[in-house]
Amino acid sequence: MSPLLRLQGWIGRRTPLLTAAVPLTGWAVHAVALHKQLAATRRDPLTGLLRRDSYTARARRLLSRHGDHVAVVLIDQDHFKAVNDTMGHAAGDAVLTATAARLTAWAGPRASVGRLGGDEFAVVLQMPAERLEQRLGQLIRMLHTPVVLDDGRTVDVAASVGAATPHAVRSYDLTVLQRTADAALYDGKHCGRAAVAVASHAAGPSINGRRAGRPGTSMWGRAA
Repeated sequence: MSPLLRLQGWIGRRTPLLTAAVPLTGWAVHAVALHKQLAATRRDPLTGLLRRDSYTARARRLLSRHGDHVAVVLIDQDHFKAVNDTMGHAAGDAVLTATAARLTAWAGPRASVGRLGGDEFAVVLQMPAERLEQRLGQLIRMLHTPVVLDDGRTVDVAASVGAATPHAVRSYDLTVLQRTADAALYDGKHCGRAAVAVASHAAGPSINGRRAGRPGTSMWGRAA
C-alpha cells in the first residue's frame, strides 16, 4: 500500500477521536473563563484584594489550622477624606491601590488580605508572638510611605493599625478578634504606631456582636 493510502486510512480511523476533542477543548476554555469570572467576583475590582465574604472564609480557615500562631490586623486609612477632597478621587483610588499592594507584600501569599469597605482593610496571617511588634512596626513604616501619583504629585499618607491574637483575647472566633483589634485601633488612632490589643479590649461591652462605641461611631466602633 502506498504511503498516501496508509495516511488516509490512519486519518479515517481517528476522525471520531479528533472530532470528539473539539467540544472537549471548548469546554476546557469555558471552564477556564468561568474560573476567572468566579475569581473576579471574590476580588475587589479597585484593589484586587479579597471581598469581605472571601476574606472571612479564608481567615477562618487560617484560624482553624494555626490558631495559636495567628494575628488579626485591622487597618484604617487616616485623613482619607481629605485626600479625596483636596486632590481628587483619582488620587484617593491611587492611595487605596498602593495600600492594598503594601498590605499584600507585607502579609505574604498565604495570608487573608481583604478590603472591608471604603478605606478599611483587614489581614489575618500566621505570626509568631515574638515577632508581632517587629512586623507591625514594619507595616506602619510601609503604610506611612508617601504615594507618588502618575502625574508626579506626592500624597502624604498614614494609617491606624490595631492587632489582636487569640492568646490575648482568649478566643479563636474571628468576629471577636476583629472587634478586639478594632478596639485597640480606636484607642491608638493617629498615634503613629500599631496598637496591640490586651485583655481589657476584649472585655468591652458589645451590641449585636459590635463594640459599643461612642455616639456617632461606625460599625467597627470608630468615629464615622
